[in-house]
Amino acid sequence: MTDEIPENEGAGRRKLPGAGLAQGLATTFKTMVTKSHTRQYPDVAPELPPRTRGVIALIEENCTSCMLCARECPDWCIYIDSHKETIPAPTAGGRERSRNVLDRFAIDFSLCMYCGICIEVCPFDALEWSPEFEYAEYDIREMLHEKPRLGQWVESVPPPPALDDAAEDPKEISLAQKAAAKKQAALDAAAQQEGTADGDA
Repeated sequence: MTDEIPENEGAGRRKLPGAGLAQGLATTFKTMVTKSHTRQYPDVAPELPPRTRGVIALIEENCTSCMLCARECPDWCIYIDSHKETIPAPTAGGRERSRNVLDRFAIDFSLCMYCGICIEVCPFDALEWSPEFEYAEYDIREMLHEKPRLGQWVESVPPPPALDDAAEDPKEISLAQKAAAKKQAALDAAAQQEGTADGDA
C-alpha cells in the first residue's frame, strides 16, 4: 500500500501578504518597550567572575627562567632572556652554585589566545590570571608587555579559593608531617638514651 499525498494539502496554509513583516515589527516593538539590562560601561564597571581570564600577571621572584611556559605556548608569544650567575659556596670548602637570573620576560597579547597553558605548566606559580581587562592600545606594538608591566597586574590577582574542609590533605603536607614525626621520635630516643647513660654514670 503506497502513501498518497493530496494535491491541495498546502493550499489552506497560505499566509497573508506582509504577515512576516508584521511579525518582525511586533518583535522590534516588544524589544523597544522591554527594560534593557545593558550595563553602561565604562561608567558602570562590570561584575566579573572571581577567576576571570583577563591578563597574565608575572610574579618575578618565583620565576627560575626554566623556559617551560615559552616552550609549551602554542602561539609562541612568550619571550624570555636570562643569564647564569655564580653563587659563592655558603661554607668553606663547599662547591659554588649557579642560578638563572631573569633578564627579560615579555608576553605579546596581540598573539596570545588566553588558553592558560603557560600558567598551568609553571612549576613555581610565577604566572597567575588577573581579572584586569582594560589594557587596549591604539598601536598593536604596545600589546607586547614587558616584565615591569606584567608585574603591575599581580596586585589584582585574587586569592585562591579556600580548600574543601572534607578534602584530604595534600601529599606534600602528609609526607612532611611523617618526616617531622620520625625526626622527633629519633630526637626523643636519643635524649632518652643520653638520660639513661647519665643515670648509669
